[in-house]
Amino acid sequence: MPFIDDGDSKPVGSYQNSGIDVLIVGTGLGGLTAALECTRKAHKVRLLERFDDINTAGDMYFMGLSATKFFKHWPEMAKEFDEISLHNTWMETYKHDGSPMIPVLKVAERLREAGLDPDTPPGTFQMRPLIYKMFVNQVRALGIPIQFGKRVVDYWEDESRGRAGVVTDKGERFEADVVIAADGVGSKSQKLVGGQVRAASSGRAMWRAAFPIEHLDKDPKVKEFFKMVKGQKGDDPIVRTFLGPGTYGLTLTRPDTMIWIVNHDVTGSEEESWNATIDSQEVLDNIDNRVGPSGWAPVFKDLIKLTPPNTIVNFPLFWRNPQPKWASPAARVVNIGDSAHSFLPSSGNGATQAIEDAISLACCLQLGGKDNIPQSVRAHVRMRFVRCACAQKLGFSNAELLQDTDWTKAKLNPRMAQPKHPKWVWAHDPERYAYETYDRVVESMRRGVPFGDDDSIPPNYPPGYKYKPWGIEEIMNDIRNGKQVELAPGNWD
Repeated sequence: MPFIDDGDSKPVGSYQNSGIDVLIVGTGLGGLTAALECTRKAHKVRLLERFDDINTAGDMYFMGLSATKFFKHWPEMAKEFDEISLHNTWMETYKHDGSPMIPVLKVAERLREAGLDPDTPPGTFQMRPLIYKMFVNQVRALGIPIQFGKRVVDYWEDESRGRAGVVTDKGERFEADVVIAADGVGSKSQKLVGGQVRAASSGRAMWRAAFPIEHLDKDPKVKEFFKMVKGQKGDDPIVRTFLGPGTYGLTLTRPDTMIWIVNHDVTGSEEESWNATIDSQEVLDNIDNRVGPSGWAPVFKDLIKLTPPNTIVNFPLFWRNPQPKWASPAARVVNIGDSAHSFLPSSGNGATQAIEDAISLACCLQLGGKDNIPQSVRAHVRMRFVRCACAQKLGFSNAELLQDTDWTKAKLNPRMAQPKHPKWVWAHDPERYAYETYDRVVESMRRGVPFGDDDSIPPNYPPGYKYKPWGIEEIMNDIRNGKQVELAPGNWD
């Protein structure tokens, strides 16, 4: 299984009880992974969730190889992940108007053309509902306690007692040795941590929809166009990309599900929620805005018409500056995932980095032990910040590439129409990295070396890159002036 790295498996029961009491707020992929890995590292774990159940809705996302290596410790999850993954699916690329540009190829062939190892894909497209259910089932199988309906409105810490906790909207108080805030971009922990970042609208959003494939039966032309591809063992899933001026779309056809996504200018109905839906007519009324005289392919519009009611979400793309403040002053509260570093939904890195965060933090807490929790939290942040800031910037660059494809060049070189999936992202193993660098990172902190300036610590970001603070405004200025997003010196490929 290519998503499992070499190395020994150390399942639950392999570690001595750490005595560390961990409270996790939020049941996204970061929170669920933290619950699993903290349990495996023999910490005591509890989860709080604001809603009455875990939200497993949604369509698809890209799950990087670096986020799946920990499955070697979870054989049941590894087996299920293998079963639900799209192995070596097909891809095909069009202009937004339906003109074919890059013919149907296996992902392995696209990787080969991009100069990558065809046998080691950087990740896979995954169905969000299937992945979430897999994680939830494992958490429940371990008996990790989850309390629902606990809307956290405040975080606190008491350095003298070595404790931290939260307060809910009903006045309930929960406390632990360390609190992991995995409750998303609006986390109330940011008031204590000091890392709250103002969201800047990119002016862009994404319509997203997933529905049962039998709806395509209502239009034979749509069903024929978006059909799966004949493979050696039957029909295989296929990803189709549609790239246009200032826009792009993507579809995935699976045996049971049809998914479509379109990047577009904001319309005013956007919400950062998987629960708020819009009508298909709103999409049809706006999809051709500013895309040139040809407009979107009629067959794509017909696909939108077939989408059942209460299915389409209009997700805004907010930009937020990277910020290094992920931990509270006494380092008893720590942000992970979107609470620490939000990604554009189009970046293909949000879920991956949230999972990496959880693995790294659980490992650092185990290495430092109960007497050194603040040290472990700060070491974890130092290991992760520069990497995530680079991944965020790469996400902006990839989004602009998809929205402004140069077809003159892409026709000759398909790499020009493909986002970057560099080795420094997908080859990383967050657990191994923590074990290899923890002592050096702690020593670097003791000496007061700035982020990314200690050459004795191997980079988990682009080789040759030196961190320099950057903000969204400079990227927006580049885009306004027709410049490509500047990634800075270093090997980003």
